[in-house]
Amino acid sequence: MKSSEINERIWAVIARIPQGRVATYGQVAAEAGFPRQPRRTAQALRAVPDDLKLPWYRVINAQGKLSFEPGSKAYRLARRSLEAEGVVFVRDKIDFERYRWQPRSAAPLLD
Repeated sequence: MKSSEINERIWAVIARIPQGRVATYGQVAAEAGFPRQPRRTAQALRAVPDDLKLPWYRVINAQGKLSFEPGSKAYRLARRSLEAEGVVFVRDKIDFERYRWQPRSAAPLLD
């Protein structure tokens, strides 16, 4: 499979994450058909075209944190975007029990 096809599958999953919900890199990869390959999600996010409106900020790491340097421009933008959607941070972490996206098609995850 071409990397462009992989990226498109991952972008399609990210586009389905609803407002006020988050998903991990691994969860996105698994939902796109690449279980246990969270780096594929990171690679696809780095390749997002400027004109593709994708809620990239809804993808977080398995510790429930944003994967940007705290205080960086990307961190501030992602955090503001999530907070505007009602996501609450406690000590820079997001509560998975409360905010994790559970797609109807997904089986229980082991992150």
